[in-house]
Amino acid sequence: AIIFTAIMVILTLPISTGGLVMLLMDLHTNSEFYDSMYSGDSVLYQHLFWFFGHPEVYILILPGFGVISQSLSTYATRSVFGGQSMILAMGCISILGFLVWAHHMMTVGLEVDTRAYFSAVTIMIAIPTGTKIFNWLGTYMANNNRTRQVDLWCALSFVILFTLGGTTGV
Repeated sequence: AIIFTAIMVILTLPISTGGLVMLLMDLHTNSEFYDSMYSGDSVLYQHLFWFFGHPEVYILILPGFGVISQSLSTYATRSVFGGQSMILAMGCISILGFLVWAHHMMTVGLEVDTRAYFSAVTIMIAIPTGTKIFNWLGTYMANNNRTRQVDLWCALSFVILFTLGGTTGV
C-alpha cells in the first residue's frame, strides 16, 4: 500500500505544484493562464486541481487499506485471503484514480463522449474495491475466534462503514 501511495504522490505532486505556480503567477505578475479574457483557459485550473485532488483521496485511503489488511490477517492468524488479488486491486485502484479526475467537472461543458468516459472509468473503480471487500470478509470468516478482539471489531466496522459509504456516496 505504501509503494502505491508513494508512486501516486510522486506522479501527482508536480502537477499540483505547476497549477499552484501558475495561479500565483496570475495573482502576482498579471499573467493570464486562467483568464479567458486574455485567451487563457478558465477550466484549466479545475483540471489541474482535480488531477491532483482526486488521486489524493486514494493517497489517503490506500495506507488505511493496508492497515485493515494487516490487522485482519493478524487477528485471523493467517494471511489475507487472496493476497495477490489484493495487491492487484490496490494497483488497479491507483491507476484508475488517475483516470477519473474530471468526474467532478460534469457541469463545466465537457462533451458527451468525455462525460461518458469519466462515468465509465468511475464505475470501474468498484470492481477492485469490491475485490478488497470480498477478501477482507473472507479473511474475517476464516477466523475461529470472532468475538474477543476489539481491534477485529474495529476493522470489521471499517469494512462495513466503507461499504455503506461507497454505496450511498456519502
